[in-house]
Amino acid sequence: MTAASAQGKTLLFLRLTNLALLILYPVAWFAPLLRAGLLPIFGLSEISVLTGLQSLWDSDIVLALVVTVFALFAPYLKTIGLALVQFRLLDARSLPVLKILGKLAMADVFLIALYITLAKGISYATIEVAWGMYLFTACILASIILSIVTDRQIRRESAAGQ
Repeated sequence: MTAASAQGKTLLFLRLTNLALLILYPVAWFAPLLRAGLLPIFGLSEISVLTGLQSLWDSDIVLALVVTVFALFAPYLKTIGLALVQFRLLDARSLPVLKILGKLAMADVFLIALYITLAKGISYATIEVAWGMYLFTACILASIILSIVTDRQIRRESAAGQ
């Protein structure tokens, strides 16, 4: 296998993995992030990104806007931007901006983890982390890793072309 063939396969893998995130993010938004309730005997309600946002829109519009940007727009825009860079439709110089969008998306996962930790400190509340939290976190981390690898791939190609 030649070096060009290996680079082509790597780029194809990066593109397909990034495009998969465009499907996985909406799944993660609807998936249960956690199950919460006052006491285990009363049953637990499942909370997803979207149900959490719906509750926020009813109680605190400013916080709802911030969380909407972090949870929905930042990761999705970053994934679209990275796809555009990978398909050579957007200049690679935009990668630093995409990295910032990725950090904003990771801030959302941090906030959710903080809320879970605080709520677990309340003795009469029961909180269980659900599979959607792991999926959402994996999507964010995969996006960050894809950005780093794509940046390295582009730098290698630039160095080889000079």
